[in-house]
Amino acid sequence: MIFSMTGYSTVARELPQGTLNLDLRAVNHRFLDIQFRMQEELRVVEPGLRELITSKVSRGKLECRLGITQATAGVASLDLDQELTLQLARLGSQVQALLPDSEPIRIIDVLRWPGVLASNALPPEELRDACAALAHDALEDFNRFRAREGERLKAFILERVARMEELVATIAPRMPQVLAAYQEKLTARLREAIGSADDDRVRQELALFMTRSDVDEEISRLGTHLAEVRRVLDRGGTVGKRLDFLMQELNREANTLGSKAADDDVSRTAVELKVLIEQMREQVQNIE
Repeated sequence: MIFSMTGYSTVARELPQGTLNLDLRAVNHRFLDIQFRMQEELRVVEPGLRELITSKVSRGKLECRLGITQATAGVASLDLDQELTLQLARLGSQVQALLPDSEPIRIIDVLRWPGVLASNALPPEELRDACAALAHDALEDFNRFRAREGERLKAFILERVARMEELVATIAPRMPQVLAAYQEKLTARLREAIGSADDDRVRQELALFMTRSDVDEEISRLGTHLAEVRRVLDRGGTVGKRLDFLMQELNREANTLGSKAADDDVSRTAVELKVLIEQMREQVQNIE
């Protein structure tokens, strides 16, 4: 399966404390770059989320937004432990009696005492479990989105590969015709210049022309690279970098073919090949 680096997913889960929301958005990137956007009280789950995402995604610039909406808006989710507060007050009075010069206990000190204020927030371990379950759902949806995009990119590239194979197949059969036309043109020029056609001179010029215009190697390499593109796409997986390298190789051969163009038809074919390669290269940048 081919995956696009572009993807999106948003999921939510209802908890007694509120609604937990997770958004994943990704665009293409050379490597995997994960950026987290979350409330400070949720930072405890970041390492686990990073590890989970890394196990499912290989490349791309991915933004992960995590947030929780309180179940009751505008109401503080803190409860006072009255029994513990009374105990602190009694202890404070006893200390004040023993040490008259000491400062009385302040309200802020009481509120900061461990256990005086109880929050209805999820304990860290339960929060990690809830976020991990939510992330699993988000990543499944996210990867389904990327797979659909990947299939579209694969079809796009294979269409261009098929067209390139057709174009390459038209070049080799034209070479005998190109050679015959050049021989006729060269003979006419020699006759015009020296009044006769020197067969040895014609043969030498033809041999030089054939050496400069021999495109068999370029045609062979183009065919090999196109077959490799098909093989890589069929294999699937993380193939973006491999495909990008093949686009560079295809472009190199198309440029050489254009520089050796023996006639206008071959030159136009080389230009069309380069246009198709550039179209593929742009789409390959989005493949994981």
